[in-house]
Amino acid sequence: MMILKRAGSLGMTWVLLAGVLLFSGPAKAMAQGGANASQNDAQIQADVMKSLENKRFKDVKASVKNGVVRLTGTVDVYSAKLDADNRAHHRKNVKGVENEIDVAGPTIDDTTLRNKLAEKLAYDRVGYGTTAFNAFTIGVQNGAVTLGGTAYGPSDKDSAVSMVENYPGVKDVVDNIEVAPVSPMDDRIRLAEARAIYGYPQLNKYAIDPAKPIRITVVNGNVTLSGVVDTQADKDVANLRANGVPGVFKVVNNLEVVGEGEKPEKEKAEK
Repeated sequence: MMILKRAGSLGMTWVLLAGVLLFSGPAKAMAQGGANASQNDAQIQADVMKSLENKRFKDVKASVKNGVVRLTGTVDVYSAKLDADNRAHHRKNVKGVENEIDVAGPTIDDTTLRNKLAEKLAYDRVGYGTTAFNAFTIGVQNGAVTLGGTAYGPSDKDSAVSMVENYPGVKDVVDNIEVAPVSPMDDRIRLAEARAIYGYPQLNKYAIDPAKPIRITVVNGNVTLSGVVDTQADKDVANLRANGVPGVFKVVNNLEVVGEGEKPEKEKAEK
């Protein structure tokens, strides 16, 4: 039997053993590295699938290549898609996540979905005392919801976004809600505005139903009124009352006048 060893470039050793050319060195290390990577991917996949052992993810699958997790399948609501993504990201050695999960659930036309979400948001966090100080906008296109406007605080924003993410029929959510900055001066103005508007006999009817309040947004002393009122006179009185509060820099009156049985102009335009 003939054995021939030769030291080549790059520190590689070639070995001729019984007519078979074997090798060791960097090339062998590369082969071992590939095996280790494959083994690592298998472990990551097992960890990810274990983290998804919940009925919310019964139709979700995970594959892994070079430490990158690819999620596929379907879930019932958009929040489950986000949750699956978050769980995968937090597994050991995961380098990235490609979230290709589809949101199944019911198919609802955009106008109906927007109206249902608007109703839900109107009553969100009722009892916390901040409902009238939140002014949200909702846009829906092919089941994708875009939220905008201003929230009184982080909890109000988080609650609104969570409600939409968990609503059946929502396929995607874009969160453009801004949170009003913390300001004792603005808080004083908010309370004064609420007393001035809702305490006036002609306008106190708007404090009865949380779904139909006059929304009062205050940012750095600037007041914006939004929502709907029954008459132009109500809109004008609300504007006068808002401007009469001390410390207010400016009042923007975006109230819409909607007679009985009519729909707001924004809602009409979307149909």
